[in-house]
Amino acid sequence: MHVPTPPPDNDTTSQRTLAHYNQHADDFFAGTRDHDVRQNMDALLQHITAPAPFTVLDFGCGPGRDLKAFCALGHTAVGLEGAARFADMARAYSGCTVWQQDFLALDLPDHFFDGVFANASLFHVPSHALPRVLAQLHATLKPGGVLFSSNPRGNNEEGFHGDRYGAYHDLSTWRGYMAGAGFTELMHYYRPPGLPLEQQPWLASVWCKA
Repeated sequence: MHVPTPPPDNDTTSQRTLAHYNQHADDFFAGTRDHDVRQNMDALLQHITAPAPFTVLDFGCGPGRDLKAFCALGHTAVGLEGAARFADMARAYSGCTVWQQDFLALDLPDHFFDGVFANASLFHVPSHALPRVLAQLHATLKPGGVLFSSNPRGNNEEGFHGDRYGAYHDLSTWRGYMAGAGFTELMHYYRPPGLPLEQQPWLASVWCKA
């Protein structure tokens, strides 16, 4: 497994990243509200074998777009968001329960969710903290539960891009982290669909709790 260079301390990575999202919350919501991520939602939902409706954790729910979409499909969705502005917006927009928690200081119930939807969120976790965070997500899933992730891919570099911290893994490294946390791969693909690989910056993958 890739051994990352130690990043800034957790407080620094979280505080700068969350401050950015709090400051730009309205613009972010306006720019992402109409994004079509149904392919990603379907990738999660089609692999959950528990009886519907499902209980889904939207990890890094932002202003609540996907929470509202899961509810419209008849599922129970709970949001988790570190940025206070986003958490408030998500509650108002979706009507769902939203837990305001830093990704690096999670407090999750065991064996509670059928699925975890981590769309454009886990890449904010520094590599040195990723095994712990993934283990916590593994623990909050019911046996046989499913985790979806979509992250901007790269060559295992990480650091601040402006005021946001990001870790950009390739498929091999991401597989190593997920397997190390006890997950089994179900599928992966690159986004946006229909483009050459070099024009698909997002790596999406679906994983089952063994």
